[in-house]
Amino acid sequence: MTEQQTDPSKIMQIGTGFWASKILLTAVSFELFTHLAQKSMTAKEIKTMLHLKCTDRHLYDFLDALYVFGFLKREGLLETATYSNSVDTDTFLDKAKPSYIGGMLEMLNDRLYGFWGGLGEGLQTGLAQNEVKTGQGPIFEQLYSDPERLNGFIKAMTGMQMGNFMTLANAFDFSKYKTFLDAGGSGGVLSVMVAKHQPHMSCTSLDLPPVEPIAKKNIADFQLSDRVQAISGDFFNEALPHADVIAMGNILHDWNEENKLKLMQNAYDALPDGGAFIAIEAVIDSERKENAFGMMMSLNMLIETAEGFDYSFADFDKWAKQVGFKSTAIIPLTGPTSAVVAYK
Repeated sequence: MTEQQTDPSKIMQIGTGFWASKILLTAVSFELFTHLAQKSMTAKEIKTMLHLKCTDRHLYDFLDALYVFGFLKREGLLETATYSNSVDTDTFLDKAKPSYIGGMLEMLNDRLYGFWGGLGEGLQTGLAQNEVKTGQGPIFEQLYSDPERLNGFIKAMTGMQMGNFMTLANAFDFSKYKTFLDAGGSGGVLSVMVAKHQPHMSCTSLDLPPVEPIAKKNIADFQLSDRVQAISGDFFNEALPHADVIAMGNILHDWNEENKLKLMQNAYDALPDGGAFIAIEAVIDSERKENAFGMMMSLNMLIETAEGFDYSFADFDKWAKQVGFKSTAIIPLTGPTSAVVAYK
């Protein structure tokens, strides 16, 4: 029997993974990719522009790591090198472009990077590891009471989900339906994408009152105010408006199982026979051996909410049938995200 070959490289890659993460997050916080979208620069020019006081060698290390990761292009070496954006960073990390998704990365850098240092404590205690540890209120109370933070959060979530919203708007069969409600619709962009790709649909985005002006502005920017409206409401304490299709994007995972069932029941009650409820999440594969991102997102819910968790399609199917839905389906979207559907 031959001796099995062992390799510690993956252990070290994952163990030092926060190094690579912090390099990217720092570049985003510096708006490096936004600056490089204007023109290529040398390290010296970047150092002057960003007012950096590190040694030249450490700046080369920072920029060349971004090059090795594929986030920058480089011509030359060290002091002769010029740096420019890769195709992906130029598309998704230039703040001047509507395709910018860096809002999520900004939130990761400003909040979650530090809070994830408490993961062990969260597992040991079962308690959230965010601002509540310093005596502040639950995360959603804080967000909705601070317009600037709320706007940043909405931009982050929209950037993270835009590809999924566009995919769902084309992949789900809307042909039998006329009205769409996004409960917890945040900036209204899911409703906008459905209206844009399904011209026969009339769409509504519902969220708490502080969100309504943000959603209305986004809807107006897309010139879809004739078919998309933003309204205020509380999906826990008020009946949902009736609609043929009701969606919740990254909502169910915020809550424990009891509240998940309550939200699904609220959607069921607002749907007609044949109507559909759609949840958009990083749905964990039922065998729990592939979607590591879904499991990490679930741990993020421990950090943020203590009791919230992500789930598998098998979990969703069980809850849907418990509520009274007749059948379920799953639609892969982008990356680790899927839409799970329950039909009444």
